[in-house]
Amino acid sequence: MTTLLAFVGAIALLVVFHEFGHFWVARRCGVKVLRFSLGFGKVIYSKRFAGHDTEWVVSTIPLGGYVKMLDEREEEVAPEELVYAFNRKPVLQRMAIVAAGPIANFLLAIVLYWVLFIHGVPGLKPILGDVPPGTPAALAQMQPGETLLSINGETIPSWQEMHWRLLDLALKHDEVRLEARAADGASRMHVLDIGGLEASDLDGEFLDKLGLHLYQPVMLSVIGSVAADSVAQRAGLREGDRILRANGAAMQRWMDVVDVIRAHPGQAVQLEIERGTMIIDVTVTPQSVTESGKEVGKIGAGPRVNEAEWQAMFAEVSYGPLEALQRSLRKTWETSAISLKMMGKMVMGEVSMKNLSGPITIADYAGQSAKMGAMSYLSFLALISISLGVLNLLPIPLLDGGHLLYYAAEVVKGGPVPESVWEIGQKIGIALLGTLMVFAIYNDINRFVSG
Repeated sequence: MTTLLAFVGAIALLVVFHEFGHFWVARRCGVKVLRFSLGFGKVIYSKRFAGHDTEWVVSTIPLGGYVKMLDEREEEVAPEELVYAFNRKPVLQRMAIVAAGPIANFLLAIVLYWVLFIHGVPGLKPILGDVPPGTPAALAQMQPGETLLSINGETIPSWQEMHWRLLDLALKHDEVRLEARAADGASRMHVLDIGGLEASDLDGEFLDKLGLHLYQPVMLSVIGSVAADSVAQRAGLREGDRILRANGAAMQRWMDVVDVIRAHPGQAVQLEIERGTMIIDVTVTPQSVTESGKEVGKIGAGPRVNEAEWQAMFAEVSYGPLEALQRSLRKTWETSAISLKMMGKMVMGEVSMKNLSGPITIADYAGQSAKMGAMSYLSFLALISISLGVLNLLPIPLLDGGHLLYYAAEVVKGGPVPESVWEIGQKIGIALLGTLMVFAIYNDINRFVSG
């Protein structure tokens, strides 16, 4: 229910802002707006305010919306109302009306980021964990425990921001100069070679390819929780039990236990347990679960977590109103640019179409961010608002960008684009958008099935 409400709320907010951009500029240009609809399909609620021509409606399919304007191309217009028709307006006014929707989405993102930067953006401190030998990070002589301070001179307040900046640089194939502070307080400079990254690496966690892993406090092999009616509970395991050995191998950290359990789905695993002053032997048979197309074992036990150590990993950075505005403008611009680059690389075949997400994934992210708190949900809304703005500016017929392309051609040639060209463009646009939707939903279903 949380996921559903978060998803519907996000779509409603983003669509209302987008369509209100069209509506507001259309009214400023003297265009009569007949209907403002949230959703598509059959109308389930309608309201017309006294003294206004616009019908405000809610429709059955909440995956978009539209603003219907007076237009001779859609219906007959009375002679006395021709002055209010969209198609009779100068081309620059029509372009402004069309562009206003995506611009409204960018403005919403700027406002949301501004609120976030003033309130404080939570994130994980950019502290480096294990550096596998032979990786670009190891070749750059980066060391575990280093705190990353800046990339190419720009301050990096969190691991998430570092991830974002490196993705941008990877798309540009730029040089990466990292400033870090060692565990002993000494300042160090590293030059990270990202030239070895391939397009396929951007499909997954490309930081692994670079050898950059987030530091995580060590969790000992002590059970902190046991799920009800789980394999662990039925085997008699309890909170506080320390797992000394699994199938004879010594267990130092919780991840050692996880590795053994996952590697034995449906197979008996012998555990040596320390419980108080006693040493006991317990046999568990991990439940077989499919993850990413692979069978793994699970027993329903979780580790004991040192809350103080984990809380120390988090940082919250806030700014004054003016600096927050500057950062929100920059964040919106950079996010838009990265989105365009990723789309371009998908079209060119340099990045997999697996990066394309549809409504199921968006709904999942909406629910997850809502459960994490208001600030996380606002960050999600800003990101999706930017994505909606960028998508609508693509030069695809049916989208705002396609209409802008036609109007730009009208400016150049000095006359409207023929109706036959519009009709052909509509068919092409339907085919392109239909194909994109099929890919997106396929990716959603594939992610859902594979876990």
